[in-house]
Amino acid sequence: MDLTAWLAVVVIALAVAGVIRGLDVRLVLFLAALVLGGLAGDLAPIVRQFVATFSDGKFVVPICSAMGFAYVLKYTGCDQHLVRILVEPVRRVRFLMVPGVVLVGFVVNVPVISQTSTAVCLGTVVVPVMRAAGFSPLAIGAALLLGASVGGELLNPGAPELLTVSSLTKVPTTGMWQQILPLVLPVLAVSTLVLWGMTAWGERGDPHRKESGTGTGRGTGAGTGEEQQAGFVPLPVPDEPLNPLKALVPLVPLALLFVTGPPLELVSIPQRWAVVRPPEAPSAAVAGPAAAHALEAKKDPVFSSRLIGLAMLVGVGVAALAVPSKAKGCARVFFEGAGYGFTHIVSLIVTASCFGKGIEQVGLADHLGDLIAASPGLLQPLAGVVPCAFAFVSGSGMASTQSLYGFFYYPAVELSQDPVEVGAMVSVGSAAGRTMSPVAAVTLMCATLTGAKPFDLVRRVGPPLVAGLAAAIALRVMGVV
Repeated sequence: MDLTAWLAVVVIALAVAGVIRGLDVRLVLFLAALVLGGLAGDLAPIVRQFVATFSDGKFVVPICSAMGFAYVLKYTGCDQHLVRILVEPVRRVRFLMVPGVVLVGFVVNVPVISQTSTAVCLGTVVVPVMRAAGFSPLAIGAALLLGASVGGELLNPGAPELLTVSSLTKVPTTGMWQQILPLVLPVLAVSTLVLWGMTAWGERGDPHRKESGTGTGRGTGAGTGEEQQAGFVPLPVPDEPLNPLKALVPLVPLALLFVTGPPLELVSIPQRWAVVRPPEAPSAAVAGPAAAHALEAKKDPVFSSRLIGLAMLVGVGVAALAVPSKAKGCARVFFEGAGYGFTHIVSLIVTASCFGKGIEQVGLADHLGDLIAASPGLLQPLAGVVPCAFAFVSGSGMASTQSLYGFFYYPAVELSQDPVEVGAMVSVGSAAGRTMSPVAAVTLMCATLTGAKPFDLVRRVGPPLVAGLAAAIALRVMGVV
């Protein structure tokens, strides 16, 4: 490497140190991007990248609408009804509670793409239940953290990581589950099993095991001695009876996206609902049904991302109908959530994109490409490990995927490997790194909800996640997935 490349490595190391010391990730990434652009002798690409990503509808529309929908779910309480249905079987057998909570968190994270929101939604029900069952704060927090952040959101077409992959591959996010699922499931299965074993071992002789198991009163989650000895733990007393229809509301946008998108495409949504019809539309209509059908089949590049936004709006409407007493506030809450999504998610994508552009300018991406070209077998392992390390430091899976996916996309194309599969590996690695990061928002939230220390949670979930990611990489290298 030349002097510029070595100086760039120093800048990246300083950026990492700044994040570790608690500086704002967005500020650090953007300042580092400017310095890297300066080293390359041209700041214009950094500025262009900032402006382009800041106003890119492929990110803004799906992410902001998805977060708005998540806020509406919380406002109407529909997310709580889904959690209560999922937790009901788990509470009946204490031995299965840890893996059950992880699986429930994974499922809830699919419609609620924010890991922090998932942790809050799940923790409201799960924390009292697990306390009543005698689990320590560390055990509760670790199960909550792993379930809320291990990668459930990657099965949602509105996930920011998938939008990053789609922006380069031009493959709709609704068609990526075939590449994502075979990687997410091994990580989920292996990490859950390892955490289950570690929890069983760690809880032996723990003085906190039986705390809060004798409380009484509304909402404590405590039960009688006979119930606890039988392994049956009552749910906290809810404010209203369980409503299965409300529990289905979080799944409405997902169902719409999967039936309208590839590979199912059971229902066709006319493009005019999301994009302006092209100038040739009238002439195609005059030419006949065949020409009109061919034009409609030629999707506008922004249609798929706007379709995600439409699906979320439908979900908001259904939530308002399901809870009429809250209908008048749904619009306000939706836009509050959209604002949160722009502030905390889109902003990270913007600055991470600038950081990635800076790394590209100084030539570090070329060096990585040369390494992969010389040793093609390193493509998949590096696509999992490098984003994992970046997400561990930054606390953001989105920033990691946005910054680094391009570095693996081009080598994958040159090696004739499916870039979507590589994008799936980058996304899964980023999710693992975020989950074991002590500065991740979801880690800090789980610590707050349970009273455990963030670094203790990281030490508990770290080995399971490393084992899960290693299993996924091994399966991919062997060609199993």
